[in-house]
Amino acid sequence: MKFVFFGTPNVASETLAHLIKSGFVPSLVVTNPDRPRGRGQLLTASPVKELALAHNLPVITPERLDEEVLKSIVSAGADSAVVVAYGKIFSDELIAVFPKGVINVHYSLLPKYRGAAPLEAALLNNEKETGVTLQKMVRELDAGDIVASVTVPIEPSDTAHSLRPRLIREGAELLVSNLPGYFGGVIVVRPQDASLATFAPKFSKADGELDLTLPGSKNWNKYRAFDDSIGTYFFKDSKRFKITAAHLDEHGEFVIDRVIPEGKKETDYQA
Repeated sequence: MKFVFFGTPNVASETLAHLIKSGFVPSLVVTNPDRPRGRGQLLTASPVKELALAHNLPVITPERLDEEVLKSIVSAGADSAVVVAYGKIFSDELIAVFPKGVINVHYSLLPKYRGAAPLEAALLNNEKETGVTLQKMVRELDAGDIVASVTVPIEPSDTAHSLRPRLIREGAELLVSNLPGYFGGVIVVRPQDASLATFAPKFSKADGELDLTLPGSKNWNKYRAFDDSIGTYFFKDSKRFKITAAHLDEHGEFVIDRVIPEGKKETDYQA
């Protein structure tokens, strides 16, 4: 069955690589346009585009999913689509292009933590487990019927940096193991219980500020949630200190190991 792959960052490219390796090759790849990156602000292709080109896959990079783009997608003749961290809202018209629907890979156990930052929310709330859900996309955010899911335990020492690769791997394997049954009409999807829905909106850099007077577990959970994204920091003597390494000790105290003081280089932290 032919499908279109939508995705942009590393999480999407790693999933696409696993699909291709397993024999699931999309007929078209859709990703975001090249963006300025780095100190030189050079236009750089998304990780998904780089992977698609490396495998000689047709790829388009629309700024908007308008009528012209819709025509290009329709011309691919795909029955379904797979979406991983694409970053754009799908219209009802676009979803309707695919007779078998659109499968979205979401990194939580839906209906828990719908939204942009489910992994961060799970760590911030000190969850003992999370997971990956394949959901059939609808216009309402992360509210589609569930195709399949897998539970992933969260270790006390886990941070986003250690947990994210496991979720990506589990999500890719979940796709590979369930796409044949889904395409073949064997899998019966199940609706979400909307009354149990919780939300995990996107976090801003301001959310990474720590209050070192709070209990250690509070700051540890915030540090571990944001360590590979917005990061965490605190202010001391009116100066900002970005935390680059920390841990929770056996007494439940949050211990800062390494910091980047404002205007200086990374160093060991002396309280």
